[in-house]
Amino acid sequence: MRLPALPFWNAPPTVSVLRLQGAIGIGARGLSDAGTRDMIERAFLKGKPKAVALEINSPGGSPVQSALIAARIRRLSEEKGIPVIAFVEDVAASGGYWLATAADEIYADRGSMLGSIGVISAGFGATELLEKAGIERRVHTAGNSKSLLDPFRPEKPEDVARLERWLEQLHGYFIDHVTSRRGAKLADNPDLFTGDVWIGERAVEQGLADGIGHLVPMMKQRFGDKVRLRRYGPKRSLMQRFGMAMGAEALGAVEDRAAFARFGL
Repeated sequence: MRLPALPFWNAPPTVSVLRLQGAIGIGARGLSDAGTRDMIERAFLKGKPKAVALEINSPGGSPVQSALIAARIRRLSEEKGIPVIAFVEDVAASGGYWLATAADEIYADRGSMLGSIGVISAGFGATELLEKAGIERRVHTAGNSKSLLDPFRPEKPEDVARLERWLEQLHGYFIDHVTSRRGAKLADNPDLFTGDVWIGERAVEQGLADGIGHLVPMMKQRFGDKVRLRRYGPKRSLMQRFGMAMGAEALGAVEDRAAFARFGL
C-alpha cells in the first residue's frame, strides 16, 4: 500500500561540501582531476543541493591539474545552476587559490593565507659531486633538447632561458584565469601577481576573497538552521582501506608536508 504524498512536508535544504585537501597532482595523496572527478560529480548531481561549498586547504601543485579540477566545478555549476562558495582553511596558495577561484564567492578565516599567484620550478645540481666521486655521466640523445636541464650536467644558459619562457607562459595563463574570475573585485596592486601571499583581512582588501567567514554558520545564515551538509571526499582504494599502500601513503605524506612547509604550516 502506497501512502499519499504529504504536500505540506518540505525536506530541509541541502548543501554539498567538497573537501579539497593537500597538494595538487603530487604523489599518492595529491589532488588530481581523475581522483576528484567522482566526488565532484556526486556533489552536484546527487539530490538537489542549494549550493556546493568547497573546503580548501592546499599549498598548490600542478597548474594543469588545478585547471582541470576547477574547470569541472565551473562546468557543473553552470550546467546545473548551482552556486559554488569556497571556504579557505590554512592556505589556498598557487594552485590552491586556482581551486578557490572556481567558486562564485570566496571566504577565509582571519589567519588563512591566500594568493601566491606565480609559477615555480625547483631542482638541484650535482655536477661537482659526481666529479669528486669520480663518476662519469653518459647521456646519448636524438634531438638537441632531450637532455634539457639534466641535474647531473652543467646548466646551459639556453636551457635556463627556455625554462623561463615556459614559466612566463604559465604565469600569464594563471593571471588571465584569476583576472577573468575575480574581475573588478581585484585591487589595483602591482604586487598582486608577484607570487606574494596575503592573510585574512588583507586578502579581502586585495580582492582575493569576499570576506571573513566559516562554512557552517554562513550556510545556516543563508539556508536556515535546518540546512543539511552532505560531505564528499575522495574514495579510498581497496589497498588503502586495508593498509596495503603504506609506502606510497608515507611518501605522499612527506611530499604534502614539504609543500605546506613553504607557508610555515
